[in-house]
Amino acid sequence: MAATVATETLIQIENLTKVFYTDEIETHALSGVHLSIRRGEYVAMSGPSGCGKSTLLSILGLLDTPTSGDYTLNSKAVATLNFADRSRIRNQEIGFIFQSFNLIGDLTVYENVELPLTYRSGMPAAERKDRVHRSLERVNMAHRMRHYPAQLSGGQQQRVAVARALSGAPSILLADEPTGNLDSKNGEAVMRLLTELHGEGSTICMVTHDPRFAAHAERQVHLFDGKVVAEGELLQMLADPERNSSTTSTHPEARA
Repeated sequence: MAATVATETLIQIENLTKVFYTDEIETHALSGVHLSIRRGEYVAMSGPSGCGKSTLLSILGLLDTPTSGDYTLNSKAVATLNFADRSRIRNQEIGFIFQSFNLIGDLTVYENVELPLTYRSGMPAAERKDRVHRSLERVNMAHRMRHYPAQLSGGQQQRVAVARALSGAPSILLADEPTGNLDSKNGEAVMRLLTELHGEGSTICMVTHDPRFAAHAERQVHLFDGKVVAEGELLQMLADPERNSSTTSTHPEARA
């Protein structure tokens, strides 16, 4: 059974593009991206600043829409979803971990973790309570549930943010530079936590600019100028910025 789950495609995107228009200027953030993520995988997306990593993650998380291309999440064609369906799927199937934690300062740790669950119609209060307690225990923060974010260290706040993402039992965790606001010690602690969660079966897609943290994932996807490229090609491009990015090729692992 485990082998079947491990090979099931959770996310499939084909020829995805994203163009931003400002003052008649076109900025091509993504240019024909192909990517598959299997259930149970831990994928790191890396590349230089401005290469399209966070844009791609926002689209995967249904926070943004592509200009063109196909995106299938858990066998659902995202383009066919209406606003209500997108909101429901974002709440139930996607867990977000942000660089800036995004905790609400006047809510306790318990209330921050519970908040996404309050938007699920029909979920009993007892089930919400159980989910919050279990999620906080998984990140070793149950003893701080009555504290407020300002009373926690950065590493502790990020653990609470992870618990909030876990409480909804999502299909995938999307982490956008989860160590960006942490020192190296707390950054490593959060990476160990993500590795543990992956070992327990969580599917994770993480954006990071740090190759040390990308190495924690079981597969790395490299982006450059809005395209997925092979690692060797990325190194060549970084060494030769004048090289025409239109010659980039799709990373073979991106279609795996």
